[in-house]
Amino acid sequence: MTAPDAPDTQQPRTGAGVLRTALRRNLGAMAGGTVLMGLYQAGETAFPIALGMIVEHTMRDGRTLGALALSIAALAVIITTVSLSWRFGMRILQKANTTEAHRWRVKVAACGLQPVARDVDLKSGEVLTIATEDADQTADIIEVVPLLISSLVAVLVAAVALGLADLRLGLLVIVGTAAILSVLSVLSGRIGTSTREQQARVARAGAKVADLITGLRPLHGFGGNHEAFLSYRKVSTEAKRQAVTVAKANGVYAGVALALNAVLAAAVTLTAGWLAFDGRITVGELVMAVGLAQFIIEPLKLFSEMPKYVMTARASAERMALVLAAPPVTTPGPERPAAGGDLEVDCVRYGALRKLKFQVSAGEFVAIAAYQPRAAADLAAVLAVRVPPDAYEGVVRIGGQELADLSVEAVREHMLVNPYDGEIFAGTLRTNIDPSGTSRTVPEAVEASMLTDVVALHREGLDHGVRDRGANLSGGQRQRLSLARALAADTDVLVLHDPTTAVDAVTEQLIARGVAKLRRGRTTVVITSSPALLDVADRVLVLDGGVVTAEDTHRNLLATDEEYRLAVAR
Repeated sequence: MTAPDAPDTQQPRTGAGVLRTALRRNLGAMAGGTVLMGLYQAGETAFPIALGMIVEHTMRDGRTLGALALSIAALAVIITTVSLSWRFGMRILQKANTTEAHRWRVKVAACGLQPVARDVDLKSGEVLTIATEDADQTADIIEVVPLLISSLVAVLVAAVALGLADLRLGLLVIVGTAAILSVLSVLSGRIGTSTREQQARVARAGAKVADLITGLRPLHGFGGNHEAFLSYRKVSTEAKRQAVTVAKANGVYAGVALALNAVLAAAVTLTAGWLAFDGRITVGELVMAVGLAQFIIEPLKLFSEMPKYVMTARASAERMALVLAAPPVTTPGPERPAAGGDLEVDCVRYGALRKLKFQVSAGEFVAIAAYQPRAAADLAAVLAVRVPPDAYEGVVRIGGQELADLSVEAVREHMLVNPYDGEIFAGTLRTNIDPSGTSRTVPEAVEASMLTDVVALHREGLDHGVRDRGANLSGGQRQRLSLARALAADTDVLVLHDPTTAVDAVTEQLIARGVAKLRRGRTTVVITSSPALLDVADRVLVLDGGVVTAEDTHRNLLATDEEYRLAVAR
């Protein structure tokens, strides 16, 4: 009964918008769930009413076998209604809840994978927490609303039944319920504030863990393990303290709710006893009143807990809105680059780049020897669209189209920038090389990247398991695996940033020849200081001081440029 996904015309940008979207998409499921849960609560309410009527008729008319059988049948119908309505009502609501949580997880993950403006303070660990815990807690609103309505129905039915016996009993239930909700609404506001802060601190702790895991090897290298542990311990302690604060607030809330509910039930019971003693109500009505007084504790408890769940869902929805509303690194343009086009960097000034200008023709293999690592990193960041076009001076053109006129998706389909620290994922060699399973050049990419020895080393070949972040591979193997993935993508334009820094000279020479052969006729740019890669390039651009200072073949530059020879010769 869950409504099918509808294409989103606009991304919800606030927590309230997220909740409205979730509720709108599940109106059918919530309506069905509300009806069934209302039947459940009505059946629960009907049970003490039926008992009271049975006692009343028994005392007034006497006991007969037929009346007893009819009473038992009526109770059986009520019990069956209660059982089946709860079973199927919760099945509908939980299915809708789970489906909605999945939708938000996918949406948050999709937004998290897109580059966003650098002034947005969102780390990968935080996005992970938002895409899991916050998505689940936001989707809980799908169950909360029907349960809230059904609990209200139960309280109203009980109040009407008691009011028919004596108006004072019905008014006592209504006034008591309103008083309880008024007190609890104040407490729920405090819980919402504390929960938002707890979620933020837990997310920061998750982000810290992600950062530490990413930098685990360098930390081992320079002995920074202890300091890293202390920094995480500080963040985790803050999250723990806030969690304790939230737990205390929840404890106070639950205790107050239980106490107030018990006081109301006791008040109804005592009032009914006094009215029966005074002859205002019958014994059957007294039995009904006592039964309802005990029964309304459950819907009142559920009813009183709903504000807390609503505040938690709202806090989670607001955190999801942080990701969903994060501005993109660049506003998508309507154009698409021409297939097989060239690459042009025209007077780009950004970071260490100073009016950088060069052009790579379609099908050309160009190497860029950057004397300063910062300039190489800044160039790779600009080409990878990790920097918005309006954040730097100058223009980058791909296939004759300015980068600012292209969507990030269009750029990525046409040009791949493979970083020197490409991520390795848990899975297999094959899934790391070809995640989508659509590449037709996997064997050629494996051979060109010299990953053949890794494949041959294991009986499973390309299906050999890879641990998280490539923990069971050496540094050189991880780098070659990343290179194989870039080559298997077979894009029109390929930019490689230091693809062979972790391999030996012999392997580097073989990789250079393999890449040049595989990419023949395809536009390729390699930012490197590797003599092997520089030698196979059609021409070399020397990047020094943020500008191109020389341009020629590798061998001509070795013969004529002393500084170049000292920089790249090994």
